[in-house]
Amino acid sequence: MKIGKIELGERPVFLAPMEDVTDIGFRMLCKRFGAAMVYTEFVSAEALVRDVKSTVRKLTISDEERPVGIQIYGRDIEAMVEAAKIVEQAGPDLIDLNFGCPVKKVASKGAGAGMLQHILLPDGSIDLNAKLLEITRQVVEAVSVPVTVKTRLGWNCEQLAITQLAPLLQECGIQALTIHGRTRSQMYTGEADWTLIGEVKHNPDIHIPIIGNGDIKSLSDADQAFDTYGVDAVMIGRATFGCPWIFSRRELSLDEKIDVLEEQLRINIAHIDANDKRAEKKSAELCGILHTRRHLAASPVFKGIPNFRETRIRMLRAEKADELIQILEECRVALR
Repeated sequence: MKIGKIELGERPVFLAPMEDVTDIGFRMLCKRFGAAMVYTEFVSAEALVRDVKSTVRKLTISDEERPVGIQIYGRDIEAMVEAAKIVEQAGPDLIDLNFGCPVKKVASKGAGAGMLQHILLPDGSIDLNAKLLEITRQVVEAVSVPVTVKTRLGWNCEQLAITQLAPLLQECGIQALTIHGRTRSQMYTGEADWTLIGEVKHNPDIHIPIIGNGDIKSLSDADQAFDTYGVDAVMIGRATFGCPWIFSRRELSLDEKIDVLEEQLRINIAHIDANDKRAEKKSAELCGILHTRRHLAASPVFKGIPNFRETRIRMLRAEKADELIQILEECRVALR
């Protein structure tokens, strides 16, 4: 499978872009364990154009994680185009346009999945002048790297637009389309519906890669999606929390998993600078800890520890690397 000239191998599995999750340390580890493509946290176009430091920081990528995509979102055409040009200078392998984020602070302002709200005309056809399509056209024209799109089935179950929308996005010049099998109104509830994803993939007019997303919790789930729906790639999101080895075909031992989590902490301390708005005037060490401890607290590794709630609270309060490592070592002993 290829996106543009990017070779991704057979049946590739991707790490989804996720706010406050896909920082550089996590991406590097997911790549090491087999993720064919990783993505940064999504980036606000408006904040990027305003040169907000905490947003610009998200553009930092490493050659060790390639191929890597940077995802942008916004509601203003000019800001999205300008942001895409700025992102291109950071050297990603592709730029992804987020038309699928369902959270209120994004969608209610008309960005992310908010782009899907008024895309259908009264007769049920797609509005060819929809802002979503115009943003896509203009971004594709403005940059030389491949442009892709990530979106959902529609705004709600009465407005399932994806089968009509996919060919129009292809006409805009995108080189791959990721579809999350839920509507915006579903948020992350219920089960993802892959039937429409499969319908898009099997549309004879579609020639770009179709990437399926939603409720993939293991490589076995990914394999089933490939077999059942014929998608070109599968993207994993929430199931990766605290579990970068989910992309590995080899089962890691408990000790290996804890070693990986400790390494993630060290990578983030080394690579995440102290310009993070949330950790202003704090050390680079603390910035790395802030980005890591949410992964640790969510990791399935620790489910077997009695009364883990107290340990989890300690993890989320730790402000020194040595303190956090000590907690992880205590967990290692408790799980043996």
